[in-house]
Amino acid sequence: MTEIQNVQQAQELLDFIDDSPSPWHAVANMTDMLRAAGFGELREDEPWHLQPGDAAYVVREDASLVAFRVGERHPADSGFRVVAAHTDSPGLRVKPGGAHTAGPFLRLGVEVYGGPILPTFADRDLTLAGRLAVRGEAGIDSVLVDFPEALARIPTAAIHLNREVNEQGLKLDRQKELPLILSLPGDDAPDPNRFRELLASRAGVDSADVLGWDLAVADTQPGAFFGAEREFIAAARLDNLASCHAGLKALLAAEAPTATVVCAFFDHEEIGSTSYRGASGTFLPDVLERLAGEREPLQRAKARSRLLSVDMAHAWHPNYPHFYDDEHKAQVNHGPVIKVNANQRYTSEGAGSAWFAQICQDAGVPWQHYVHRTDLPCGSTIGPITAARLGIPVIDVGNAIWSMHSVRESAGAKDHAWMTGALHQFLAAPKLP
Repeated sequence: MTEIQNVQQAQELLDFIDDSPSPWHAVANMTDMLRAAGFGELREDEPWHLQPGDAAYVVREDASLVAFRVGERHPADSGFRVVAAHTDSPGLRVKPGGAHTAGPFLRLGVEVYGGPILPTFADRDLTLAGRLAVRGEAGIDSVLVDFPEALARIPTAAIHLNREVNEQGLKLDRQKELPLILSLPGDDAPDPNRFRELLASRAGVDSADVLGWDLAVADTQPGAFFGAEREFIAAARLDNLASCHAGLKALLAAEAPTATVVCAFFDHEEIGSTSYRGASGTFLPDVLERLAGEREPLQRAKARSRLLSVDMAHAWHPNYPHFYDDEHKAQVNHGPVIKVNANQRYTSEGAGSAWFAQICQDAGVPWQHYVHRTDLPCGSTIGPITAARLGIPVIDVGNAIWSMHSVRESAGAKDHAWMTGALHQFLAAPKLP
């Protein structure tokens, strides 16, 4: 992989993330890419008639997506090769009550979604993005909406009012201090209906037809390169849109696979995956069953299958070396990370790790291992969930990033191209190690 190719693929990732300020936008953008590549859309409530070579996708609840190419051989004989990632990121979500008054201001109440680093959302140029439930001619329609410009903010108290902030850290009361400052309407009394009117205007509908919303708070600062040699990237939602983008690009490049190749991108990973469209639900099992046909061929297919759970990994930070195991630390710009945990917070074990390392070697991609410090609690991802749900061997991998769950994360500019290459090798190789 040349330096120019690394930069190009990193820039494609930054552009994709900038265009995907919410899980619903991410799925919409990925379906656009799939359609442009000739993939057809399927619906879960309709029959599927598939032949070898067919490429298709199905969406559940606007925020989860499964896409696949049917292989030359039946899944019972060749298995499935699955790449799984998640579309959601930790942050803030607007409450259904919308705007409320606070003195002369309109504020937006928010709930905390997942485990964000809350202080990183303060003093940022924030906006809103997501979907509206609107009244349509035949029922309730879903309409995407976003505001590219800065719309709201969480200003912090001055240090003169909070003298201990540098020693004790910025602590935000979730109920009292997280509401976003939205509007100051001058001499008039603030009108909470202005928020609904704002949404309606952006969506091109009447305010009376806005029946509800699912809105995420997003940072407006675009993704960027940094470093003396532009060797790093910074962006919102690298966790985990970077994995979705790498998996999708690998799938689009796997044009005539022997085995049926699948990408599954789930919502709700950051809150446990237990939902209708989460990894713990039936979405992926339902799709694989329809691809295999009957129960006995499905069981044979699963016994021959492999799944890569692709999420981000904790990069070694020179300012915080005490947070890492010295023998198992992952570095940015050193290639995909195999994530190992003896308690199965990550699913990779010896054989699976060796298998993925061989995939990387065949693709000409470097790789590394990560193990969490034994005296710190270890996070998890969809790997253990999908392994138990499907009965398919799973290996947890990902690229190393800094500031995981910050409103703005950072990573190595080379790693995205390397991960895409490894995933393509996994999906497209005629025979696996």
